[in-house]
Parts: sequence; structure tokens; C-alpha cells
Amino acid sequence: MGNHAAIEVNQLHIGYGRGARRHLAVAGLTFQVEPGETVGFIGPNGAGKSSTIKTLMGFQYPTEGTVRLFGEQAGSIAARRRIGYLPEVSLYYPFMKAREVLELYGGLQGLDRATLKRRIPELLERVGLAGKGETLLKHFSKGMQQRVGIAQAIIADPDLLIFDELSSGLDPVGRYDLREVLLELKRRNRTIFFSSHELYEVESLCDRVIMIHGGRKVADAAVPELMEQLKAGNGGRGQSLEEFFMGLIRPAEAA
Repeated sequence: MGNHAAIEVNQLHIGYGRGARRHLAVAGLTFQVEPGETVGFIGPNGAGKSSTIKTLMGFQYPTEGTVRLFGEQAGSIAARRRIGYLPEVSLYYPFMKAREVLELYGGLQGLDRATLKRRIPELLERVGLAGKGETLLKHFSKGMQQRVGIAQAIIADPDLLIFDELSSGLDPVGRYDLREVLLELKRRNRTIFFSSHELYEVESLCDRVIMIHGGRKVADAAVPELMEQLKAGNGGRGQSLEEFFMGLIRPAEAA
């Protein structure tokens, strides 16, 4: 499979509209994620996180720059075979059962019926939906549908997981269950890349943090090193990841 980065983004620009109304959502973004890393992708609303993730998935093309996953062009069949993806809002046909949704997504990813029959009950239990396989999705809360989304993202045991707003719609129990799933995937050396507004999740799960604002990268640091800096910051009084984040964003907003 080669020694390629799991994600390689080089001078990415993403623009919308034309002429005077043209808006540059991402402007010259460059970063890499190595195989086995868990990286948090954070920034305020409108920073360009979702636009970047959509480009990683091949849902839209870069205006300029390149995006490659494991050496393959983003959006190619070879790249998509190695990805599990969870959008910010998981929407499924309400008259399908949870089992049927997972059979559909698993089948699309090449899993045979015997594998699905064995894997689906285990997977539903892992995401906190044990015994719900025959329940229609119209009876599921938003948080429960998000759990189904997590299950479909990991059903084929992908090499790379990409989550847009990791815990959207989940209550505290759901967030805890999701962290346990992700920590187990980390132990199995899977690559995880996710955006989140929950900075505690970033701090507790990630090896590295990439912060963007106004479509540009404003920080890229290993979490242990960053936490050491934070302990020594603020005149020796220390600061939280949230305070550090706001310290980067507020000056940029005032500029």
C-alpha cells in the first residue's frame, strides 16, 4: 500500500460563487495526517472545516490545490474504499430498520451477508443500540440516529475515519460511548480525523490538533506538547485549551 500519509492536503483553496460575490471558504490550507494518528480539526463556525471535509470525501472539487488519501486522489474509488464517514447530520429513510440501514451500507462496502449477520448485532451493541436492530428509524431520536451513523461509518473496519462534528446530537452518555469506541479504534491503529466544537473531546482523544480560522491554518500542534505550553502559559497560571483557542481566534477577528 506504500508509505503515503493517510491525508495529504496541499495549498487547498475552496471558493464559492463568482465575481464580486465570490467567497473563499478555504485559503491555502496545507497539512498531513499520518497513518494511526487521531487528529482534531477545530475552528469557529464558518472557518472552513466542513468545506475541507467535503473535499476530503470527494463531494466537491478544490478550486486550487491537491487532496490525497493514502496517495490516492480524494473522491476516487480507491480512496473511498478505505474511509468511514459520518456527516454532521445523519439522515436515513424513516421506514427502514436499523439493521437494514447497516446491511445497505455494509453491502455497498463489499461485505457479504454472512459477515453482516455476524457483525451488525455486535456493532449495535458497541454504539449503545443493543436490541434495536428491528426498530424503525422513525422511532429513533436524533442521538440514536447519530449512533446508527457511527455504526455505518465503522461497519467495514476502514483504515481512516472522518467525522464532521463528532458528537452532534449525542447526550453525555452517547458522547462517553462514542469516546470508548474511538479509543478502541485508536488501540487498533486506525486513523481518525474529526471536527468538533467539544474541546474536551479533542483534548482527551487526539494526538494532534489543527486549528483553522477564516479558511487558514492558525495552529498545528501535538496535544501533549500543546498541553505543556498551556500549563506554562498565562503568566505561569496556566490556561485551558478553550482559552488558547480563543486567544488565537479573537485577534484574527479584530484584525
